[in-house]
Amino acid sequence: MSESDLGRLEEQLHRYFGYSAFRTGQQQIIEDILAGQDVFGILPTGTGKSVCYQLPAKLIPGLTIVVTPLVSLMLDQVKELQAIRYKGAAALNSFVSPLERKRIFRDIHMYDLIYVSPELLQQKEVLAALKRTEISLFVIDEAHCISQWGHEFRPDYLKLGDILESLGSPQVLALSATAAPFVREDIRRILKRPGLLERIYPMDRENIALSIQPAQDEEDKLSVIMKWLQKDPGPSLIYFSSRIASEETAQRLIARLPDKRIAFYHGGMDQMDRVLVQQQFMNGQLDIICCTSAFGMGINKKDIRLVIHYHFPPNLESFIQEIGRAGRDGGNSISLLLYNEQDLFLTKRLLENELPGEGALHAIFQILGGLVSSGRTQIGQGPEYQNLFQVNETQWRFLYYQFEKHGIIKDNQLVYEEAVWKGAFQEIQRHIKHRMAYKETKLSEMAAWMMETGCLREALYRHFQEGFKVPEINCCISCGLDESLYENQGAEMHHDRHAASWKDKLQAIFFCGGVQ
Repeated sequence: MSESDLGRLEEQLHRYFGYSAFRTGQQQIIEDILAGQDVFGILPTGTGKSVCYQLPAKLIPGLTIVVTPLVSLMLDQVKELQAIRYKGAAALNSFVSPLERKRIFRDIHMYDLIYVSPELLQQKEVLAALKRTEISLFVIDEAHCISQWGHEFRPDYLKLGDILESLGSPQVLALSATAAPFVREDIRRILKRPGLLERIYPMDRENIALSIQPAQDEEDKLSVIMKWLQKDPGPSLIYFSSRIASEETAQRLIARLPDKRIAFYHGGMDQMDRVLVQQQFMNGQLDIICCTSAFGMGINKKDIRLVIHYHFPPNLESFIQEIGRAGRDGGNSISLLLYNEQDLFLTKRLLENELPGEGALHAIFQILGGLVSSGRTQIGQGPEYQNLFQVNETQWRFLYYQFEKHGIIKDNQLVYEEAVWKGAFQEIQRHIKHRMAYKETKLSEMAAWMMETGCLREALYRHFQEGFKVPEINCCISCGLDESLYENQGAEMHHDRHAASWKDKLQAIFFCGGVQ
């Protein structure tokens, strides 16, 4: 790209977003898109991945579709665009009324950018509306979800390759902050885009110090957390593997830290409650969130200073994603991982619960055969079928996708052919063993890193890139930490809270804490 072309691109960046220059990777990826390339971009968290498609959406004729995993993420993105008067953006999700959805479908040709979940893309009316307009760019934001969530938790991610073909095979942009080589290959295979041009940038953030601390028991963990929160480090996230533990710990912290504004967040909560908690945290009305991995993806709160892992995640990719929510403004931030021996058993048990065991699979096929024999061939994805087969929600989503894939279910009907069913059983059994072996390998990598005696930063990123940025101040607990750097970073936030005007206080009363 010539200097004059770059100048025009920077003019457009300033026109639509008010930025004077591109951040790491943005310019190259945008140039690739404008040149018609399919691109896989990996950029560090907090470096503005969304600009990589939001700017092209304004410059390329036609509609840009953005597949994103969370409703709250869509709402935040659209809200931010509206705040800068970026017109022509909308979100399709469960919060959109039927009337509003019809209006969006009717005026689909007037939009530059539409956010949608992978599940909603399976709906016939949504696909029909999208097919009535020219789709210039198909974006998968948080693309690691295709591989990380698609195989079990959200199998509709595995259907995105077919969706692309049904929409006329538009240009593709996949974006993520972490993706090891195996994950990138998995994503290319699922999207049926083997030629995705990779633009990979270093993902480490030198302003986030790394610390690991063993704990004898749960009370010991709580004592460590109390010590850090009493330093007043600023907005903080505490990650749990257990929904119950996130709630109970939040309540215990509320009792012990009355001056802190604390809430919990997990996937078992009502969707409106989850959105409310996230918006309050984003607006500076909450100090600490006790959460599961359901919280934080795509949030753009720049001043998070402390990320604690009460339980460790099942793989390094998730860990990097979660600690990357800290220090997006470049300020000193820290990641603290707590662990004891029992945590490994908890994580293993959670992984095992994501897929049915061999004995359970035999029993499920016997129940399926009984349904066919009795003439009950109608079958759906609702909770009544989870109860019938005695599986959890994740296991049933996985099984239903596999049954459709192997021809056992067609159009929500059981179709019995002995040879097909026998082959399907063997393939599903093989796939379960393969996935469990993969998960155990990733868990072993995580556990090995936690036992690292050398530089934690070097050991963490060696799986993803060559080298790392050497921090100017704090690196990790192995290299030495000055904990005083993280004290009283929330002081300014507290000052702003206590200095709120009477208008702010009145708004908080009428809008339940300021969330409108």
